[in-house]
Amino acid sequence: MFFIPLTILLFILFLLSLPFLFLLTYFQVVIIGFEKLGISPDTTLFILFLILIGSLINIPLTKKKLVLVRKPSFFGFFNVPRIETHYVAINVGGAVIPILISFYFLLLAKIKGFELMPIFKSIILMSIVSKLFAKVIPGRGIVLPAFIPPLFSALFSMILSPDFAAPCAFISGVLGTLIGADLLNLKKIQHYSGYLSIGGAGVFDGIFLVGIVSAMISGF
Repeated sequence: MFFIPLTILLFILFLLSLPFLFLLTYFQVVIIGFEKLGISPDTTLFILFLILIGSLINIPLTKKKLVLVRKPSFFGFFNVPRIETHYVAINVGGAVIPILISFYFLLLAKIKGFELMPIFKSIILMSIVSKLFAKVIPGRGIVLPAFIPPLFSALFSMILSPDFAAPCAFISGVLGTLIGADLLNLKKIQHYSGYLSIGGAGVFDGIFLVGIVSAMISGF
């Protein structure tokens, strides 16, 4: 009979548990960080749950159009006609909820007397960076490297708004990414088939990571 050594079995179980450990660490960091930003742990967990579930929901913003397209097949010798749906939608988890949180932080900044101009400058810079790094890929939509939003939003916020860095990082990371990656590429994406989801899969990962980075900044 063949027996797997206990150490190898434990190592395999450890590898399988890594994703769960990462999620637990992520949630713990975000909960502690957002608590320092004035959001209770229960509310933070509820928001994270809504973001994850909302990432599966897209709300149409434009009328759906049925377009007849011809796709090459059999090494390009034949064109097969196919009807596709073209429209623009907004993702609940990747855009709607993060935008609402961003507006909350903006209101919080105004109430506490922080300057809003550095935050707006950070948003503009993030929009430019997102526009430069975002790519329109046929069949996939708009794609932005996941490390871009958290990295640059943290950098800009600590330089421009050090006293309000964590909320500024979240606001600029969310709004700047959505403006630069999605909104500024609306015309370009219309030349391709399919639909555009603002805050959808192509930029969702980056926006989601903005949460953990802004929470980490609040602990400094």
